[in-house]
Amino acid sequence: MRIFKEIGRQPAALFGLIVIALVILAALGAPLFAPFDPNEQMFDGLTLEGAPMPPGGPFVLGTDTLGRDLLSRMLFGARTSLIIGLVANGVAVSIGLLVGIMAGYLRGWAGNLIMRFTDLMMAFPALLLAIVLAALLKPSLWIVALVIALVNWVQVARIVYTETRGLVERDFILAERSLGAGHARILFLHILPHLVPTAIVWGTLGIATTVLLEATLSFLGIGVQPPDPSWGNIIFESQSYFQAAPWLVFFPGAVILLTALAFNLVGDALRDILDPTQRGRG
Repeated sequence: MRIFKEIGRQPAALFGLIVIALVILAALGAPLFAPFDPNEQMFDGLTLEGAPMPPGGPFVLGTDTLGRDLLSRMLFGARTSLIIGLVANGVAVSIGLLVGIMAGYLRGWAGNLIMRFTDLMMAFPALLLAIVLAALLKPSLWIVALVIALVNWVQVARIVYTETRGLVERDFILAERSLGAGHARILFLHILPHLVPTAIVWGTLGIATTVLLEATLSFLGIGVQPPDPSWGNIIFESQSYFQAAPWLVFFPGAVILLTALAFNLVGDALRDILDPTQRGRG
C-alpha cells in the first residue's frame, strides 16, 4: 500500500499507472468491448474504391486494408502485446537473476566465466540478435516471447551481479557463514530478498522495452503472424496506406508509445521508492 501512496504523490507516475490499468482492462475485456470480431472482413468496411473506411460511424477508429474494424483489432492486439511483455520480461528477469546471483556468489573462475559469457551476449545488438533468432524459428506468440527473453536478460544479470558482489561482503553474510549456514540458506534467505526491489524495478521497466521490441519484430514481419492481431503487425499490414489512411499507423503507434511511456514512468517511480539512493538519477 505504501508503494501506491507514494506513486499517488507523483503525477507522472500516477498518469502511467492509470494508462497501464486502462491497457490491462482493454486487454482483459477485449471480447466485451470490441464492437466486431477482430478478423471479420466487413461488407461495408471498405469504400467503393476499395480503400479503408475513415474513423466515424460504426467504425470508431476506421477499418484496415481488409475491411476489419481497427478498434477491435487494437483491443485484441493489447492482449498479444501484454502477454508477450509479461511472459518475455518475466523469463528475462528470472534468467538474469539466476545468472547474476550465481556469478556474484561463486566469484573466482566460475563467476568470471559466467560474466564473460554475459558480456559476449551484451556485445550483440539486441534487435539484430532478435531478428536472427526470430528468422530461424517459426514466428508465433510464444516463440516471439522466448526470443525477446533470450536477448533481454543480460542487463538484469549485470545489475544483479554487481549487487550480489556487494552483498556477499556484508557483515551479516559473513556472520551467517561463520555460524555454518549453507549456501542455499544464504542465497534464498539473505541475498535474494535484497534483490527483490531490483527485480521489481527492472521487471517494470523491461516491459516497456519488450512491448517496443515486439512491435518492431511484428513490423518487420517476423513477429506475431496475421491474422492474430498485435499492435506491431497492424502497422506492418498498413504501411503501404500510410498517406491514404494515416489512422491505420497513427492509432496503434500512439498506443505503443503511450504504453511504453507509462511503464517507464512507473518503473522510475518504483526505483525511487524502493531505493531512495537512486532518487533523481537518470
